[in-house]
Amino acid sequence: MPLASPEPDGTGAQPASDPVAALESALKSLDVSFDAPRPGAFLVRLSGQHKLATMTWLIAGAHSLHVEAFFCRQPDENHAAFYRFLLERSGRMYGVHFALDPVGDVYLAGRLPLEAITPDGIDRLLGCVLSYSDENFDQALMLGFASAIRKEYAWRVKRGESLANLRAFARLTDGAEPGAQARLQA
Repeated sequence: MPLASPEPDGTGAQPASDPVAALESALKSLDVSFDAPRPGAFLVRLSGQHKLATMTWLIAGAHSLHVEAFFCRQPDENHAAFYRFLLERSGRMYGVHFALDPVGDVYLAGRLPLEAITPDGIDRLLGCVLSYSDENFDQALMLGFASAIRKEYAWRVKRGESLANLRAFARLTDGAEPGAQARLQA
């Protein structure tokens, strides 16, 4: 069934006549790898430095573009500070905001007009998702999972395991264990 003719939005932009094809074309032009597990739904893997991968759904609907990316599971502790941290950021974000699913896991989610389905629009949207996920990940984990990070740190120190991926959380650990500082630096 063809889309109804949209009302002009004052910008002169019109929604793509085939938003699914436009989204697939935009993703291909950006040279990002993606899967299309069902019609209109594209799963993009965004590689970061703090959050190593942010799996992002882009779903072209009849009236809007839906974007959703898993951020982290529900916090173990310090709920008020954790959620305040995320809410304070949501008001300054483009295209997506922090949201919770029914079990309390945290996502980046948004809905944009079909006019956003252009190579530049999708590039901006994916860049924002990656930035928000990567830039806020370590602080969110420190707020909501400090005890688990400390336990993981102690376990790794005890076993002589690498501490390299715990470097970002060094202020949560005392680093006093023999050799721990050197392994944090490695």
